[in-house]
This record gives sequence, C-alpha cells and structure tokens, in this order.
Amino acid sequence: MSKKTELEAALKVAMKANDTVRKNTLRMALAAVKEAEVAKRGELDEAAVISILQKELKARQEAIAEGTTANRADLVAAAKDEAAILEAFLPAGLSAEEIEAIVTAAIAEAGASSPADMGKVMKLILPKVQGRADGGQVSALVKAKLQG
Repeated sequence: MSKKTELEAALKVAMKANDTVRKNTLRMALAAVKEAEVAKRGELDEAAVISILQKELKARQEAIAEGTTANRADLVAAAKDEAAILEAFLPAGLSAEEIEAIVTAAIAEAGASSPADMGKVMKLILPKVQGRADGGQVSALVKAKLQG
C-alpha cells in the first residue's frame, strides 16, 4: 500500500472516529501531497510523498520550537500531537550507530581522505539514508570524519 493510500485510509478512520486533531493533520498532509501532484501534473512516487511528510513534520517541529520560545504551551501541545501523527507514517529513522556505519563505509568506498572529497561521499550516502536521517546531521558527521 502506498503512503498516499495509507494517509487516505487513516483519514477515513479518523473521520469515522471523529478524531478532529488526526483528521485535520491528515487533511493538511494530503493537501500538500495533492498540491505537489498538481504542480508536477502527475502522480508522485513513494519517495516524493515521504519527502512531503518530512517537510510537514519539520514545520511542526519548528512550531514546537517557536511555541516554546513564546511560552505558548497550547501551541506546543498541538504541534506535538500533529508531529506524532505524521511520524507514524514515516519510515523508522536510523540510529546514530547505523548512520556512522553508513558514513564510514561510504568514505572507504569513495576513497575519500580530505574535506574536498565530501561531495563524492555524500553522493553515495544520501540514497541510503533518504527519508530515514537528517541530511544536515549526516553532512556534519561526514565533514567531521574527513577533517580527522
């Protein structure tokens, strides 16, 4: 079952259960997916749908951070609820050890020895971690390893 189909099925369940938060969150996610499909003028593949879900999750995480700085517990709680719903549809993230193992293997495979080789290494890593790890975190780890 595709992610889009999963989202639609979960939306129907939320509507029947009258779960307002879940229903609204899933509607926002599906609206973002449909908007991207209209822009592309065609169906999105699984990776694109996951990417959209990650963007939606990141927006919720930013809302949590902003709500915390503004001392708005109500906004923080709402954003956390929405983030938890979205996380359920994303693939499981990689642990720090798994990311480090992938980075180490990619550095060895690329024969990288200096920060100038970072592009080669990232080219090998990104397809393996896409959707399961933060690109900035991976980039920082590669940079640290290549600098010695």
